[in-house]
Amino acid sequence: MNGLMMEYHLTLDRILEHANHISPHKRITTLQPDGTLHRYTYADLYRRVKQLAKALVALGVQPGDRVGTFAWNNYQHLELYYAIPGAGAVCHTLNIRLFPEQLSYIVNHAADKVVFVEGSLLPLYERVADQITSVQHYILFNTPSDTQTRLPNVLFYEDLIESADEDFAWRSTDEQMAAGLCYTSGTTGEPKGALYSHRSMYLHALGAGQANALGVRETDVVLPVVPQFHAMAWGLPYACAASGADIVMPGLHLKPEPLAQLIEAERVTIAAGVPTIWTGLYHELKNNPRDISCIRALVVGGSAMPRALTKAYESELGVNVLHAWGMTEMSPLGTVCNLSSQHAGLSDEQKWDIKAKQGYPICGVEMRIVDELGQELPWDGRQMGELQVRGPWIIRQYFKRDISAESFTPDGWFRTGDVVTMSPDGYMQIMDRTKDLVKSGGEWISTVELENAIMAHPQVLEAAVIAIPDAKWQERPLAAVVLTPDAQALTSADITTFLEDKVARWWIPETMIFVDEIPKTSVGKFDKKVLRSRYAEGQLG
Repeated sequence: MNGLMMEYHLTLDRILEHANHISPHKRITTLQPDGTLHRYTYADLYRRVKQLAKALVALGVQPGDRVGTFAWNNYQHLELYYAIPGAGAVCHTLNIRLFPEQLSYIVNHAADKVVFVEGSLLPLYERVADQITSVQHYILFNTPSDTQTRLPNVLFYEDLIESADEDFAWRSTDEQMAAGLCYTSGTTGEPKGALYSHRSMYLHALGAGQANALGVRETDVVLPVVPQFHAMAWGLPYACAASGADIVMPGLHLKPEPLAQLIEAERVTIAAGVPTIWTGLYHELKNNPRDISCIRALVVGGSAMPRALTKAYESELGVNVLHAWGMTEMSPLGTVCNLSSQHAGLSDEQKWDIKAKQGYPICGVEMRIVDELGQELPWDGRQMGELQVRGPWIIRQYFKRDISAESFTPDGWFRTGDVVTMSPDGYMQIMDRTKDLVKSGGEWISTVELENAIMAHPQVLEAAVIAIPDAKWQERPLAAVVLTPDAQALTSADITTFLEDKVARWWIPETMIFVDEIPKTSVGKFDKKVLRSRYAEGQLG
């Protein structure tokens, strides 16, 4: 039967309209480059987004055009999140930490028509400007209007907004229109684009807001430390507007000290970022205590949070850690690790064992695990298999690429490349990436689990494990270890002794290298391909 329900397209402008009607007084705060705070409301956001969208149309932006953003987390970037899709175009967030050749590849591959560039990042972008072929206009912000630049056809953000009024009809009229574009970090091969529709992003915002997911609500003050160029800041800018939560943007101030100050001063209740951010914040808080009891959920994603760090935050600082997992291809949220009612009677140690996992799939994400032959495996908490996912906010192919059997199954599931276990009650634990597992003597060693065990040592700040060739065992693990600033004379023998009752003896690396820093990808993950390259060149071991 047809015609029973009203036709209602799930477009992002509806979220902004809702925020303007229901939460016009709620605040958006940005820590500016000069350290001052910029504050305004959802009503101000709404008005400026309308002006900006109208100005983009006047500039010649057509439905489907890609518009790039090269910026930190701030209120202007938030305006672009709504104005670009509202104008019918696609908001393409550019990763500011990419190598120049990757950045130029992505801008050209997306064929960005307009690019917004933040002033502090202008020198980074100028390095690739002469390699860009598609961009017709550059718009600068957070920089003086007399700024000199090599970029052609430059306009200034506030001038652009002032050139238009608020009388604008949204051009996002169909929920299947493309709204966002994010590229993977390109750790293997060229970066690949994930194109998001209005419908997928709208549903993702509702998914993130579920009570059993991130549970964003009107009383929250949300600090997205995760960059806005990283999978649309995990959808938080949309989830916050949908719920009416206050937003705090850190701008370029991502060091532990200003983040600690911001959390305390603004009474942040939800903060979201990668483990390396929370590692630095923990040590800052230990050395310079502050009141961060306001946080009800310290959301961690991007890579696994070491169990020891989760325990430290909860037992020492009283901060609830909420593990989450997802991928750019998933918009990105897939799982969260809230404790369930069945866990109420467990000891703290048992609860931390569970919270070290990545958690259960939120409603809207389906999961299965398969063996090397593609056969589905049971959820018994023991058998490891490749995780495959599907759902309304998961891509079905990459932008401008044919559907590949390497990434997608014939029956429509996305192959994540993560090797996981699933418990009978649906809690997923990542054991490794398929390419990172160590196969030693015919048996698998999980580098993630081994890294977490090493990082449980109180004098270890970070640890990354890679496979190295071995004549007898085929492969053996090598551990690159970074010590804490206050560490004493820790040796590899000390770490070996520490590991003996925590992992299988044959897992323990014979080779441990102490380094000053572990290389990281553009989104803060350990860059193991760089470690492998350094080992191959004789720079490790």
